[in-house]
This record gives sequence, structure tokens and C-alpha cells, in this order.
Amino acid sequence: MTDRLEQLVEIAQALVAPGKGILAIDESGGTIKKRFDSVKIESTEANRLDYRSMMLATPGLGEHISGAILFDETIRQKMADGTSLVQVMEQGGILPGIKVDRGAKALAGFDGEKVTEGLDGLRERLAEYAELGAKFAKWRAVITIGDDIPSRACIDANAHALARYAALCQEAGIVPIVEPEVLMDGDHDLDTSFDVTEATLKALFSQLYEQNVMLEGTILKASMVISGSDAGDRAGAEEVAEATVDCLLNAVPAATAGVVFLSGGQEDVEATAHLDAMNKMGDMPWPLSFSYGRALQAECLATWASDPKGNREKAQHILLHRARMNGLAALGEWSEEEEKE
Repeated sequence: MTDRLEQLVEIAQALVAPGKGILAIDESGGTIKKRFDSVKIESTEANRLDYRSMMLATPGLGEHISGAILFDETIRQKMADGTSLVQVMEQGGILPGIKVDRGAKALAGFDGEKVTEGLDGLRERLAEYAELGAKFAKWRAVITIGDDIPSRACIDANAHALARYAALCQEAGIVPIVEPEVLMDGDHDLDTSFDVTEATLKALFSQLYEQNVMLEGTILKASMVISGSDAGDRAGAEEVAEATVDCLLNAVPAATAGVVFLSGGQEDVEATAHLDAMNKMGDMPWPLSFSYGRALQAECLATWASDPKGNREKAQHILLHRARMNGLAALGEWSEEEEKE
């Protein structure tokens, strides 16, 4: 194995080290504005820097967070004293990552379906991000469940783009996180979610194989197999855990470096409980951990926004607690008693 490939494996393993997961703070300009609007904070570059630097500088965060996914603006930002956010992360033992896709756009000819764009110029952008300190990257595809969708064409188009992106990442010495998110929007049941997730993952790994992507240096960011958010009788934590693990065992090769879950609209503690239930099921072929955005940030953001200067430490304490809870869940050691402490 060449030095570059060995380095990819080392980074991937560090990202899914026992009891650690990934903090997703890669919201696009539009998404962070919505989050800030919800807590009545203006989305200026200075406020975004203040908020994200507050999180990344949380003392002890690196004990539970292995890496953080950044947005293009964030990986370039510097504090007032000239320290870059990448340096802040390195000092805290947190690996810098970068979102590189250009968003999900309407898939021509397929009403209600999307394909993620951003392959044009990606090789050059990855080279620049590597210079800026990025060790890993993320690309998100969106699969919607609805009447007669997803189509095979939508699944295949997104799987192909994810594999092309992953190959370019590894060429640049960057670990790819591949994220084929099956949305929980809708009234579908657990079985439908299982079938769509399984088909999506099988298509993805087939394409990764075709594109010569090394799985030992690749991380899957998966959505849980979960009932639609509008379903009448939603499956409980144990059912979600069992269905998700069964689906992964059916579709994800054991060589894959690790699986990190997205929270996908779940409540904070719900996302933790689901991850813990999976890890309590026993040994898996790969580590099962987390790459949460909202489920780590929601309470932290609300607390910080109510008094950005005065509540900085309180917000950090809340973030650290959620990170620790999810770190325990990644080991199968979380409990409601721990949560209350």
C-alpha cells in the first residue's frame, strides 16, 4: 500500500475512533440563515464566525468529536488574532473536513427527484482544500420516498456522482464521506424505508467498486431506517435499530472504514438513543458512530443566541454534553441516567 493510501486509512480510522464522532457545521449560507432566523440572530459573516468558533474552541470537545465538517467560508476564516479556525481545530485534536458538493438540484425528466451537482472543477477545489488543511470531505445525495419514487434513474445518478467524488477525494489524499440520505419526510412505513435504503446503498457500493474507490479509506454517512415523519404508527428505537443494522449488513461491505449516522430531523435525545440501541446489539463489521448537525447544535445554538457573549461558556457546556452522550452511544454505553446527569 502506498503512503497516500496508508494515510487515508489512518485518517478514516481516526474519524471513527471508539467513542468519537463527527460534528457537522457545514450549513450552506441559506441553511445557516434559517437556523439564525429561528433564534433571531442576523446571519452576518462575523456572527457565523463567532458561533462556529465558539463550538470549535469548546474545551475538551476533542475527547468526543474526532472531526468537524466545515463550509467553504468557515475553512478560510480567521479569529481576530489571526488564528485560523483550522488551527483552532488542530489545537483541540479535531480533524478539519469540508463539504464539497454544490447542492441537490432537480433531476431533469424526473418530477420530485434530485441529483447532487458539483463534480465540475472538483479536482482543483480538492487540491486547494487540502492546502487549507482539510483531511476529509463530504458529499450529500438526497433520495425522496413518495408516490412511485425514488426511480432507479435517480438512485443510479446519485450513486455514480458519489463514487466519482470519492475517487477524486482519494486521489487528493482526502478521505471521502459518502452520504446518500434517504429523507424521512413523508408517511411511509419502516419497511418502505428499509427497501429504499437497501437499494440505494447497494447501488452506491457497486459504483464505488466500479470507480476503484478504496473502502478502507471511505466512510459511509447513512440515514437510519426510520418511519416517515408523518407516519401514523412510527417504529420505536429498538425497531429502528434492528432494521438499520439489518439493512447495513445486507448492503455495506465489511471493508468500509466506518458508518456514521446523520440525525435527519430526529430530536436530540432520539438520535442518541437510536445510535446506542444499535451499538448495544453487539459487534459489527464496522464502527457505528455519528455525524450530527442539528442533533448536536440545536440547544447549543438557542443558548448562545440568547446572549452571545454572556452565554458562550454555557453553550459550550451544552455542546460538550451532547457530544459526550453521543460518544457513549457510539460505544453502546449511553443511558437515560447518564443523560440527566
